[in-house]
Amino acid sequence: MSQINPYMAKRWVKWLLPFYLFTFLPFLTSCSEADETEEEYANWEQKNNEAFMKVYNQASSSADGQWRVIRSYTKADSHDGADNPYDYIVVEVMETGDGTLSPCLTDTVAIHYLGRLLPSASYAKGFVFDSSYDGEYNKATSHPYDLATPGDFNKGFSTALQHMHIGDYWRVYIPYQLGYGESGGTIIPGYSMLIFDLRLQDFWR
Repeated sequence: MSQINPYMAKRWVKWLLPFYLFTFLPFLTSCSEADETEEEYANWEQKNNEAFMKVYNQASSSADGQWRVIRSYTKADSHDGADNPYDYIVVEVMETGDGTLSPCLTDTVAIHYLGRLLPSASYAKGFVFDSSYDGEYNKATSHPYDLATPGDFNKGFSTALQHMHIGDYWRVYIPYQLGYGESGGTIIPGYSMLIFDLRLQDFWR
């Protein structure tokens, strides 16, 4: 029986190890990341649909003005007679400003915002995916974000802005159909309801 030459074995390991690392390791890593993501957002579509319907039903039955249901501006001219809750955003009015006009899609707006997801395995208060300020909002020190084309944002966000007045502070619930859809975004998983704390400070044409 022939014996393995130690020198030749070392040469094979030297050449095969980089091949293994570059060929198979990425697949192992990506599978691991996919598993972690799946575990983080388990039953995500169902959880988000249920969460949105909960606030939608609450807003629909509210008569005190604190809750509002607003149809997406993209659906306003194409209503087919069937009332689809996912064509709407839900708004909880936190503070009412003293403005009387609302911005248009082509206006520039000065806003403060914080966007987050539903609570998940690692984020008890929901993953904060974007914010115009660091930490907690502070009226005296937080600088507004100037957005020149609100229509470039997701449909739900743009819908909310077109109904706000200067000084309004809303908590906006956007179903995934008016947000980032089934595919999601760079750091936002598909089927995510978006929750925005949104303040309109100013706008101009």
